[in-house]
Order: sequence, then C-alpha cells, then structure tokens
Amino acid sequence: MAHAFENKVVVVTGGTSGIGLATAKAFVEAGAFVFITGRRQEALDAAVKSIGGRITGVRGDMAKLADINRLYDAVQQQHSHIDVVFANAGGGEFSALGAITEEHYQKTFDTNVKGVMFTVQKALPLLRDGGAIVLTSSTTSISGTPAFSVYSATKAAIRSFARNWILDLKDRQIRVNAISPGVTDTAGLNDLFGGGDQAEGTKAYLAGLIPAGRVGRPEEIAKAVLFLASDDASFVNGVELFVDGGQAQI
Repeated sequence: MAHAFENKVVVVTGGTSGIGLATAKAFVEAGAFVFITGRRQEALDAAVKSIGGRITGVRGDMAKLADINRLYDAVQQQHSHIDVVFANAGGGEFSALGAITEEHYQKTFDTNVKGVMFTVQKALPLLRDGGAIVLTSSTTSISGTPAFSVYSATKAAIRSFARNWILDLKDRQIRVNAISPGVTDTAGLNDLFGGGDQAEGTKAYLAGLIPAGRVGRPEEIAKAVLFLASDDASFVNGVELFVDGGQAQI
C-alpha cells in the first residue's frame, strides 16, 4: 500500500500513541495528508514530530463537541474534503460491578460512544461520497472481562454503530467498518495493567491464551485499518474485523 492513499485526506482521532499513532504514521507513509488529535499538547507535538511528513496535530478531547468542531475547522483551512475517518479515540479503566460510579460510567461512555458518534456525524459534510469510516471496537465487544463491563459495553455499541450506519450512508456509498484489536502492546495497555513488571506479567499470561502465542503490535493493527479504508476493501462493509491473533475465535 505504498501509494494507496496518495493525496487522500485522513482524520485519525486519538493519534498520539499506540494504535492511533501507528496508523497515522502508516497513512502518511502511504501518501495521505493526515490530521491527528490528542488531549495533551506535549504528546501531540511529540507525535507530529515522530511521524513527520504531511501530518497536522489538532489538540482536542473528542468527548467535547466544541473540540470536534475545531478539528474539522482545521481540516477545512487546508482541504475541501475528507476521504477517511478513523474514529479511534477512546479508553477505559477497570471497575467491577458493585464499585462502578456514575463518574466512571459517564467518562467511559462520553469518550468511547458519544465521542465516536459525533466525530463521525460532524465529519459527514466534509466526507466524500465513496469515502471510508473505520471505528475502533475491541474483542471485549464479544467476550467477557472481569471488572471491565462498562468499557466492554461501549465497544459493543461501536460495533453496533457500524451495522446501522452502513444503512444510513448507503446512498452516499460510504463504507463503515469496525476494527477489533485484541491484546496489543501499547503504553495505554501497560498503564491499565499497572505498569512495570506487573504489566509485563499480565501480558505474558494473556499471550499464553492467544493462539498466535504473543500479544499484538500497534503496527499490525494499523495495517488492518489501512486495508479497511482502502479500495482493496471496496466490497467490505459493516464488518467487525478481529486483529487479535485468533483469541476471539476460540
């Protein structure tokens, strides 16, 4: 896919680390003009510097509609349209049933569901007919995880968005697909698992449950995102593509 996105305009939310960063870099390497978002200016600046090329960083929290508006205002200042939206911004924390707070619930749903919905909806006036939308779901959309029910519910909602939006957008021939990574070696995952030796131990345990025998790399998820966004996937619509080493299949 060396030139598959030559001069295409791509938006990647949550693009300062992990899967978002790797995907933004892959899009730039494939010839695209890429806009990334992040909540912290320092991290955003570092991501832009590490990617290089035709990359623009826009600081914003995608749970806030004003920040989404600012993102698309920035796109319009340089381009008249968007070809691809990768609605990737999200996150979660552990909280078992019985200990879930309203704040935990609201924060998770605002970031992972509200943010994705309005990121896509507000992109529509700029998104070209025949364009592509990729949403970040998770293997937790179909399997249970202790103390992770709120996050898992948000990712099930994301998967449902893909199924429904292909009907809303069929007249414009805009494809919508969901990518569902499994355990992927990112800074965010390390933080979730407690960091340091604790995180490494948890990842090693989980790797033993994956048929591929290891956890995933952000670059591997990025390649799958680029496939779904490309013309090679022109007849792929509404799917949930698991990139998880086979874990969700057993």
